[in-house]
Amino acid sequence: MPEIVKTAAMIIARDLKTLRSAAKSLGALGLVPTMGALHRGHLALVAAARAAGQPVAASIFVNPLQFGPNEDFLAYPRDEDGDLAALAAAGCDLVWLPDVATMYPPDSASTITVAGPALRWEGEARPGHFAGVATVVAKLFGQVRPAAAYFGEKDWQQIQVISRIVADLLLPVSVVPVPTMREDDGLALSSRNRFLTPTERLTAPKLYAALSGAAAMIRQNGDVEPALARARMAVTAAGMTPDYLALVAASSLEPLAALTGPARLIVAARLGRIRLLDNVPVR
Repeated sequence: MPEIVKTAAMIIARDLKTLRSAAKSLGALGLVPTMGALHRGHLALVAAARAAGQPVAASIFVNPLQFGPNEDFLAYPRDEDGDLAALAAAGCDLVWLPDVATMYPPDSASTITVAGPALRWEGEARPGHFAGVATVVAKLFGQVRPAAAYFGEKDWQQIQVISRIVADLLLPVSVVPVPTMREDDGLALSSRNRFLTPTERLTAPKLYAALSGAAAMIRQNGDVEPALARARMAVTAAGMTPDYLALVAASSLEPLAALTGPARLIVAARLGRIRLLDNVPVR
């Protein structure tokens, strides 16, 4: 029987035997997949899983497969001690901390190919990113065997990609979106926000302000392109460089010229060396 390490009643698993023993003892789990550097948005996912009345597992794994060759894998923030303390305080029952060799053994030969909602936007801006996300999430589902998995709506396209692979591969897990957590000035919480300079931090909330203004304009008079053009101008005038800013169908991520059903305004913009993502619903 593998040794189970507990911290403040929280089980910490670093190998598959320990994970499986712990998961079996806890029963049907709600899983919160993370790459660490936790903030209040991650803890809101833990709270949502706890509110569903199930034991909660969180994973911490910085996934190399979803980083491109010119992206910040090595620079991605890591704070294992702080993360474990935060999860314990939030009432997490189990933390899964695999290393790269456990997640991607030397003889592994399979990855997931994605299409559909993965093709546009982040899929175009970051080739291979969603294949890496889909592969690691599928592995986490196979390792932890959760009944449900909780994801923040800030990464809206990611949720649609994961929902698609769950449906297409008939995976026995419910994908639960949780609303985006924001600072008081509207900035969506992100682990990368810590890299913003003080001046950039004052600028960053203007991204959400531009999205909110465009959403209000579309809801009021249905003029999509003028609202998008106005939002792009506002983002650019604030000193950010938009990669994209679009109105899309909520599930398929296909661009919309008119509001015909559930929709989302999505944006990615560069501010200094940081790339900010955000989205808002348009109903």
